[in-house]
Amino acid sequence: MTYVVTVDICLPEGTPEMDPLQRAGAVALIEDGFDSVEAVEGPDGMEADLFDSIVAVHPRGALLKVFVDAPVLESAEDAVRSVVAELLERSQLLDDWRIERCEVELHPKLVQESLDAADGPDAPPDDPAARKARHAERPAEDEGEEPYDAEAKAASVRGQMLSLAQNLRAFPPTVFGAAEDGKGAPAPEAVALASGALLYATDILVDELFQDVQTLTQEDTTAADCDGPLWHFEDLPERYALQYDARFARRFLVTVIAMTTRFTDGSFERPSCVAEELALRLLLNETHVTLETFGLLTPEVAAALETFADHVYEDRAHDWLYETPPPDTPPTPLEPADTPPMTTPPSTAFTAWFTPFEKNGYIHPSATNEPEQAA
Repeated sequence: MTYVVTVDICLPEGTPEMDPLQRAGAVALIEDGFDSVEAVEGPDGMEADLFDSIVAVHPRGALLKVFVDAPVLESAEDAVRSVVAELLERSQLLDDWRIERCEVELHPKLVQESLDAADGPDAPPDDPAARKARHAERPAEDEGEEPYDAEAKAASVRGQMLSLAQNLRAFPPTVFGAAEDGKGAPAPEAVALASGALLYATDILVDELFQDVQTLTQEDTTAADCDGPLWHFEDLPERYALQYDARFARRFLVTVIAMTTRFTDGSFERPSCVAEELALRLLLNETHVTLETFGLLTPEVAAALETFADHVYEDRAHDWLYETPPPDTPPTPLEPADTPPMTTPPSTAFTAWFTPFEKNGYIHPSATNEPEQAA
């Protein structure tokens, strides 16, 4: 079975952030390392085949997506951890980097399908209430794990978000509605939580988009015809779902990474193109969902995020893509016969999604339009 293993590798504590040249060098070293490996034997003796990898380097380390064929999930994780550890050790420039995470993340839909298809004496009951009761009866000690503490988890996530707030260098607290003198609503803590939540959700969004890219690549199809579960490409304007193929998905993923990098290096001012406007929309949705999941979406935090959105968006022209009929829709029977068909505003035309709004607007080279599209 094919597994997508997510790996976070980071610089050692106290090390300065990498500049663009160092990041380019890190990408080359990591990609060359993966290119030299085709298969690896995990600690359990089972062999896994590595057939693809995606490397996204940021100032504090890198996020890796490694695609492997392995008999079981645990073997995939063990094999990839072994490969990455050896890769870092062999490189003198990366030998002090550390692996913070190495795991397979399963889409909830796949997990549910797996549960529904389970059979045998240990299969969970079909009835959700009975399944919940059975789970509650099973003591956590049987599995050697502590009971899940929702309040402790929420407190931990809250602490992480507050610590991340200082890294959102492109946006001062006033962008979230804070008064310049530090007084008034929303409270400074709500502003910090909203700021940090954006970066916390960025990691989730990028991670899930990686998985969407792989799903569309494996099926060689579009979001409209995809049989597998997609995290986010079904949330883009539905009228263009037939255009969301693997190539588009990769361009969109690169756009998200480039945009959020400008959040942290302080250079972001406004979305550079329609694709960035849509990416920001997805990020804000992910931020709200994440905060709500952990019970952290208070009215003050929600207001801070709304103020942020109002400041960042110069206009909401991209909302038209969600709210109006498809382009060239013929008049309805209730309209006069001479009513002209609706057409797409030039600024939101699909072929212009990756075209900069301004002459010198920044678009990542991997996301720019192809020559025939840009003409």
